[in-house]
Amino acid sequence: MAAADLQFVTLGLGSEVFAVPVAYVREILDYQPPFAIPEGPSYLKGLTDVRGRGTPTIDLRLKLGLPPQAASTATRILVMDVPLEDRVLALGLIADRVIEVVSFSEDQIEAAPDIGVPWRSDYIRGVVRREGASGNSGFVVIFDLARLLTSQDAALLSQAA
Repeated sequence: MAAADLQFVTLGLGSEVFAVPVAYVREILDYQPPFAIPEGPSYLKGLTDVRGRGTPTIDLRLKLGLPPQAASTATRILVMDVPLEDRVLALGLIADRVIEVVSFSEDQIEAAPDIGVPWRSDYIRGVVRREGASGNSGFVVIFDLARLLTSQDAALLSQAA
């Protein structure tokens, strides 16, 4: 691995592939339904017991505006330590599946595309073009986790913990 390579955990939501920095992933758990928190936003599924501590857990599908999907045997919770301006937020992210740990060099990471119309892309750190097993090319979208959570989200999730 070259000095400029960065490691990411790739995860799937439907047919789309996303990535989070491996440095922020504390552990990956088999899916267990979180303990529900009343009156939270729809994407906040509740608290997950992570080694005796309640960790706010969000459904990435709902956070990104994708349709909900029932959990399967492949569904995982990525327990993350997300660095914010003033603290580190422990957070569970529900993904349809975890794929692998990969390395990308800085020069492989392209800026988030400008599509000419307003859409919330500030949570995208960049995209990486990848060749699939069938020869089809696709993209991996790399999250900027601190920006994925708005300041209101971060405050709400801190209160839930």
